[in-house]
Amino acid sequence: MKICVHGAGAWGTAVAVNAAARHEVTLWARDAAQAEAISRARENTRYLPGLALPASLAVRAGGIGQAQAGADLVIVATPKAALRQQLETLRDSGTRVPVAWLCKGVEPAQAANTSASSFGLLAHEIRAQVAPDLLAGVLSGPSFAQEVAEGRPTALVAASPHAAVRDALVDAFHGPALRVYANDDIVGVEVGGAVKNVLAIATGLCDGLALGLNARAALITRGLAEMTRFGLALGARTDTFMGLSGLGDLVLTATGDLSRNRKVGLLLAQGRTLAQAVDSLGHVAEGVYCARTVVQRARGLGVEMPIAEGVVALLDGRVSPADAVAALTGRDPVPESVRPPP
Repeated sequence: MKICVHGAGAWGTAVAVNAAARHEVTLWARDAAQAEAISRARENTRYLPGLALPASLAVRAGGIGQAQAGADLVIVATPKAALRQQLETLRDSGTRVPVAWLCKGVEPAQAANTSASSFGLLAHEIRAQVAPDLLAGVLSGPSFAQEVAEGRPTALVAASPHAAVRDALVDAFHGPALRVYANDDIVGVEVGGAVKNVLAIATGLCDGLALGLNARAALITRGLAEMTRFGLALGARTDTFMGLSGLGDLVLTATGDLSRNRKVGLLLAQGRTLAQAVDSLGHVAEGVYCARTVVQRARGLGVEMPIAEGVVALLDGRVSPADAVAALTGRDPVPESVRPPP
């Protein structure tokens, strides 16, 4: 199989390295100087320092239209903000092979083009809007790029309404250290990938304030209920949130030391400003950028998400870390349920 991975960040490099052991893979960078540096050093020193790239992995530069020529599978590994443009380019180039994106989160509301999507779009909704004929899906699940690149055991989900896309992703990436499960509930998989980042900020805050393991367990569990409510309102299936892209990704991102979103919460608990926390990461923390959009869309759907609401208030500087916790613990009692009481 010939695979084109467009985007030489941490995730793009990690999946390219993984697949290069079994397939013909080209890693395409937008910047020619970056591609030259990676190819010469055989290492992505900016995003995955210390990891030697396999000799079989080709590194090139250019646009995605050029990159996808001759490929059997195209992987879009750019940030969420660039996805719309990438899909438009693939549409205009007449791409017929399966396409999958790796990004998680929600498109900023101001980037949406219609009043019906004024709260921002998930990736599959962007595709439906700009490239409805594209055979596309998402590769998601609980995974840190560093560990995937190192060949550590990982399980991911290939989600798409198209069987051809699911099959292509399984064929491309399923191997001894990486299990890939197919799922046709792309709505649920993408909701899990977006909301877990917001909840990880809250869990980092909880741990940074030393509230204890009981509090962490409660926060993750009730956060999962929020994620599920939001997903069901968008048409997802409940069982998806009990799987890798729901519970699995939430647990990893909320508790893993490599989680950038968790790190933001920890730093805010230490008294850092949001700008200081983000600047210290050196990489994007998607939860910071999509939290507000998730909450706006949930409100539009009539879905209650008090933990996500608290994260937004904290990121906006409207409440202190201690006040954010007090607002959650001071809420009136309700039945334990995914769905709100009537």
